[in-house]
Amino acid sequence: MAPAQRQGLTALNITFLGTASAQPSSTRNHSALALRLSGDIWLFDCGEATQHQIQKSALKMGKIEKIFITHTHGDHIFGLIPLLATCMNGAGGVTLDSGDDPRTTVEQSIPPLEIYGPLGTRAYVRSGLAYTHTLLARPYVVHELRFPTDPVDRDYTTLPPPAAESLEGRNIASVNGVWPEIYKDGVVSVSAAPILHSVPVTLTDGTVLQGPPRRPGRKIVILGDTYDPSPIIPLAGGADLLVHEATNAHLPRLDLNTKDADTYETVQERAMSRGHSTPQMAGKFARTIGAKRLILNHFSARYPGDESKESLRTMGAIGELAAQEFGKAVICARDFTSVDIGFKE
Repeated sequence: MAPAQRQGLTALNITFLGTASAQPSSTRNHSALALRLSGDIWLFDCGEATQHQIQKSALKMGKIEKIFITHTHGDHIFGLIPLLATCMNGAGGVTLDSGDDPRTTVEQSIPPLEIYGPLGTRAYVRSGLAYTHTLLARPYVVHELRFPTDPVDRDYTTLPPPAAESLEGRNIASVNGVWPEIYKDGVVSVSAAPILHSVPVTLTDGTVLQGPPRRPGRKIVILGDTYDPSPIIPLAGGADLLVHEATNAHLPRLDLNTKDADTYETVQERAMSRGHSTPQMAGKFARTIGAKRLILNHFSARYPGDESKESLRTMGAIGELAAQEFGKAVICARDFTSVDIGFKE
């Protein structure tokens, strides 16, 4: 069944459900971000315990329409199977030799939940459902973004698709190094590009708003983990909002773990060697693409996300490092930070 036609956007909002890097802490969950398009919710990444974060927020699980996985590192995908089981009326399954089970019936009268990700996403979902004997009562579909070096048709699994998996999943080939308009309706379009560490998703919407007066759309650029996002510049220019990781920072007067030999340059070199960025790198990239606003996320566990004076001082310093390069104020996201993206004036 095809999804209902989107009838414009009355609101556009981002809620950060997880802002940690690598491992969670007592104040930061694994990576996940919710984009609210009026009443619908699109998730970008789904780290462990994302469903718990949703339950603690004002978001509604049943409103999730699409899930975009930037890359298949565990801190970005380990929460996907539990989330599917919860929001799609999942139930404990049966072993292969235990006979028929009426719970294997899938409600096909509703549109499938769409999952977008790199090669391996489909295999991950099939394996997770199969080996935990999890049955879903609603359909889903997986679309994979394939590189030229990836197989055109094969998946990383020989497992058959479960009853809930739609066979309409696409293997989307790149065009000139990017994936333009992997999703598009009359109001919203999504394009993606590979950056050096991961596959992010760049969302551009409002190109065709229904009804007068027509207003300029809004562009949101959401990066995954990266030490060099330059390949996405052709898609990212003029972004209304850039979400950029800032895993490591040099804070000699605030961070007690700072080594005597550390400098801004050595911290950046170390961050890049691990596939990550510093606040200054984020600020420079935001300035390069002409972004109007910059939000940092994906922080090291050494930077807590609570409201203590020490944490607020530390995050303020991280934001200032980025702002010095960006030329504007910068937001350092905490779990449940929620930001509205208004229309252009």
